[in-house]
Amino acid sequence: MHDGAALPEDQHDDETEEPARRPRRKGIYILPNLFTLAALFGGFYAIVMAMNGRFENAAIGIFSAMVLDSLDGRVARMTNTQSAFGEQMDSLSDMVSFGAAPALIVYEWALKGLGKLGWIAAFVYCAGAALRLARFNTNIGVVDKRFFQGLPSPAAAALVVGFIWLMDDAGFHGAREIEWLAWVAFGFTLFAGLTMVTNVPFYSFKDVSFKRSVPFIVIVAIALGIAVINIHPPTVLFGLFVIYGLSGYGVYVWKRLKGKPVSVIATSTDEPDERGLHG
Repeated sequence: MHDGAALPEDQHDDETEEPARRPRRKGIYILPNLFTLAALFGGFYAIVMAMNGRFENAAIGIFSAMVLDSLDGRVARMTNTQSAFGEQMDSLSDMVSFGAAPALIVYEWALKGLGKLGWIAAFVYCAGAALRLARFNTNIGVVDKRFFQGLPSPAAAALVVGFIWLMDDAGFHGAREIEWLAWVAFGFTLFAGLTMVTNVPFYSFKDVSFKRSVPFIVIVAIALGIAVINIHPPTVLFGLFVIYGLSGYGVYVWKRLKGKPVSVIATSTDEPDERGLHG
């Protein structure tokens, strides 16, 4: 007898097939982005403090943002929580904390008294930070990770704001009325802004691994380093970043004299639109 109650094959398959699963919504990793937001707050806090004439607090805000900015990427890698959102957030935070904030702080502290030249110098620094961050994001896949292409923006901010912190600690709470000091600040601002967009190689310390075991003497050296910084933070930190700011030019000259390539580009690209960025 014909089983007329049998279901058609396609209908039977449809009823027994499991319902399609909805794609999981992509969330935002909390831990690394908390560090990024804290770094952003440091930059914003520094701007507010500079507007109120509290330049020592402004400098501390920038240096705190530097520490937090150095941690967010490492935390993301160690916890396997890297994301495209985090990368974009980090760049925007860097632009505020190490681009706009130092430019506004040095303008308020010294450059306002120089008229047009003052705000032009502040803009050159701010534009240099923006261009450097854009180039970094573009070249991230082809640059030798042992070196930065140009002075990194946190180090540039440390040069400018570190000088202000040192002078403020020495009793110069503003340089608008002190012409020679305003011109020195002008020089530091232009040097930091233009060095960010050069092709000079600066050591990145990215090949230093925190997962490897180290000799006991390394821990002792770190402890001594912290102790030395605490002797007088403005002087020691500013001195360290002056040395770092000049080190890239030293490496550049040394490589030139040795006949070694000075470019930090590890892989050439064939795209015509990219050549100007990689050179």
